[in-house]
Amino acid sequence: MRANPWNENWLASKSKSEQREILDDLTDEEWDEYQHDWRNFVRREQLPPKKPWQTWLLMGGRGSGKTRAGAEWIIHGIRTRQMKNIALLGATYHDTRAVMIEGESGILACDQTAKFEPSNHRIVWPGGAIATVLTAEEPDGIRGHNFDAAWGDEFCKWPYPQEALDMLQLALRTGTNPRLLLTTTPRNIRPLKALIETTGTKLIKMKTTDNANNLAPGFIAAMEARYGGTALGRQEMDADLIEDNDAAPWRRDWIEATRVREAPVCSRVAIGLDPSASVTGDECGIVVAGLAEQGGGVFILADRSAGGLTPTGWALRVADVYDAYKADIVIAEANYGGDMVRTVLQQNAPHLAVHLVNATRDKRTRALPAAALYEQGKVHHVGTFPDLEDQMCTYDDRGPSPDRMDALVHVLTYLKLGPQSEPKIHTL
Repeated sequence: MRANPWNENWLASKSKSEQREILDDLTDEEWDEYQHDWRNFVRREQLPPKKPWQTWLLMGGRGSGKTRAGAEWIIHGIRTRQMKNIALLGATYHDTRAVMIEGESGILACDQTAKFEPSNHRIVWPGGAIATVLTAEEPDGIRGHNFDAAWGDEFCKWPYPQEALDMLQLALRTGTNPRLLLTTTPRNIRPLKALIETTGTKLIKMKTTDNANNLAPGFIAAMEARYGGTALGRQEMDADLIEDNDAAPWRRDWIEATRVREAPVCSRVAIGLDPSASVTGDECGIVVAGLAEQGGGVFILADRSAGGLTPTGWALRVADVYDAYKADIVIAEANYGGDMVRTVLQQNAPHLAVHLVNATRDKRTRALPAAALYEQGKVHHVGTFPDLEDQMCTYDDRGPSPDRMDALVHVLTYLKLGPQSEPKIHTL
């Protein structure tokens, strides 16, 4: 019925009347096969570039079909015997498994012949092909492997993007034409911009709206309501690479200049909390920071912010983070509910030490002193926190509430800009 759509989207190239005639002639069995064959619905931008390439950089908005494109590229390579030893790399092992392998658009959902062996961290196929599951959290763990193809997902969320990319590219050294596919929502980070300029990289962009027919009803409207008209919206929906917003308090170069892989011993650990007003509303900002015992620098240890939490839900989440990081105190914004925030926290976790703060100025203004600490090189991110860093470098008093940024400001103000309590030593 059709030519190979990996070379051209054959049916889509026909006129509407020709398409109807072809589809009307299908038997019931052929129609069922047609409906379940992704190749009949694939968009041109989800297919590999036609011109020669070494790295296919597929930048797409949220829900644009990046994961399905990656999974189908791997499956096609195995079926056509172009791939035998494949690397699968996500930001974390959990991300690789939950999205690339077992997700709704992951490899297992698209290929019933694939068998996942969790204990061996690999997928195997009847013909002998193997996909090894790796994590960008440990770039050195890629060292020593040999691959003829690799798929990396959400490159801009990787904790150490340049290091992991370097190791992955060095491991692509078998087969006749080893190649790498990176699927990601863009972020203004140096490794991404350098990759775009690299010879052999072919960039393809996809918008969220391009995949509207395959998204849940209301998803596009919800995204528009949250991000519409903002720079972050252009990034998250249109896959535009957004430079720093001059009206935002932070610059990405400040963050990059002091980023580290490990934190030193901290004399004080605090959690910044910006509570959410409702389950369906904004996120609850939860950011952990430590004050170094030597030198007085502040280290951002974790961003545990989340949406969809009830008051009990975020209180229990804060308690878990408090215990995990052996924190001294929770610094919580009291504008929402006043003492109710303290009550909810202590009802669910009586051992928490809580200090309430009141926000008396607009978010951007009260963030400026905290941003100055970054410019002075006094704050270090331990790894990467993409969602937090996006808010820091794009928020200009417009768009959705920057809850992660607010939590960061609270904890930095306490640790570095406000009165201090007696230190307690922590070994991290």
